[in-house]
Amino acid sequence: MDGRRQFLKNAAAGFGGLMFANCGLQSLAAPQAGGPSRRREVSISGRRIRTVDIHGHCLIPDAWNLIRNLDIGYDLRSTLDSSRGKSLNVTNVDERLQSMDTQGIDVQAVSISPYWYSAGMDVARELIKFQNEKLAEFIGSHPDRFVGMASIAMQYPFLAAEQLEDGVKRLGLRGCMIAASVNGEELSSPRFHPFWAKAEELGAVVFIHPQTFPLASPRLRGNGYLDNVIGNPLDTTVALSHLIFEGTLDRFPGVKICAAHGGGYLPSYIARSDQCVQMRPNVCKPTEKMPSEYLRQLYFDSLVFSPEALHHLAAEAGPSQILMGTDYPYGWTDEPVDHILKTPNLSDDERAAMLGGNAARLLRL
Repeated sequence: MDGRRQFLKNAAAGFGGLMFANCGLQSLAAPQAGGPSRRREVSISGRRIRTVDIHGHCLIPDAWNLIRNLDIGYDLRSTLDSSRGKSLNVTNVDERLQSMDTQGIDVQAVSISPYWYSAGMDVARELIKFQNEKLAEFIGSHPDRFVGMASIAMQYPFLAAEQLEDGVKRLGLRGCMIAASVNGEELSSPRFHPFWAKAEELGAVVFIHPQTFPLASPRLRGNGYLDNVIGNPLDTTVALSHLIFEGTLDRFPGVKICAAHGGGYLPSYIARSDQCVQMRPNVCKPTEKMPSEYLRQLYFDSLVFSPEALHHLAAEAGPSQILMGTDYPYGWTDEPVDHILKTPNLSDDERAAMLGGNAARLLRL
């Protein structure tokens, strides 16, 4: 109760006393220190391209007060309990804009990684309302540079559907970010059908972001940051595979799902799923389409780190299904635009689509 009272006190205070890490909601009215940064403008064959980053993170620490004692199960606790956000260059909007300008990013979709799935319904309702309203205020202060992705309480699917609708219709948010599973339950569970139905109805983008893969954590210990480097892509791979094989994508064919980190390992090894359907239909029961065909129904960010990997992703899923992503501010790439520009065997139109056209269409920019 103390946490909830503190949360409501902070919410009632509006912007007073808030420190918004990552999103840069330090002060919407504050002047820009040092003047505007020089903005890189991206062109292809002399044509100016509007670039869009689908994968930018933000946090609102005062919202954290409400659920500080919950088991969130990954390293967000250390991020919020320390000043790590400052070292990641995300303490104010000026720094975020400067990074975007340097990299050549015109618009960034910002979202909050879900850390509230163990929250009770009352807390989850208040938390999400607070976060979404503050995010919408931030977006409204720079509508030419940012769009927002709602937070939703997926542990309560009917409430999640309501929160998504409120975020889209009342607050102008363009979709939502969800984890790759919910308290160990797969997103393909029939329990989540009300959410998927609402997302499809609204035409909202659902960005699936992994939260590591705790079931494999004993083998991911040690050097190499394996819980992230291997665990995160594995988490996404499992989630997408269930959505395919359990028929969720058949039931909701119009839903707009974008998977982080290039969809994990799935696009790179989808042919094995096809082979399983053909050779072992007793355990890989056929779906309405071959598994690889569902890649053309999904969207993926471009965070696969090499031109060869991005070219392969484009070959498997199609350039129309790839959106530029940075994972800002976590430092996985500082050349998201050049990553696409330097990938071989793409046409100018395909590069332009991946840099921003695909995202602009999905996000209704």
